[in-house]
Amino acid sequence: MIRILYFARLRERLGLGEERLSLPADVGMVGELLDHLRAREGIWAESLGEGESLMTAVNQELARPQTPLADGDEVAIFPPVTGG
Repeated sequence: MIRILYFARLRERLGLGEERLSLPADVGMVGELLDHLRAREGIWAESLGEGESLMTAVNQELARPQTPLADGDEVAIFPPVTGG
């Protein structure tokens, strides 16, 4: 089981800030998790689509698509933050 946190516009678009998900057998990395979530279609595919600029973190460390996932991990998905 992992905990997924959604921030900023994702939270607004998806209508939830977090969820818990049992990792399917074919999901072992962040990129595969995003593919799994996109497969829900509709707003999920739209909000998490390949063209969307998103960042991820696993256990509060910035992550890449090939970052491995394990039971008990916390995954945050959020748009990049810019400042000025």
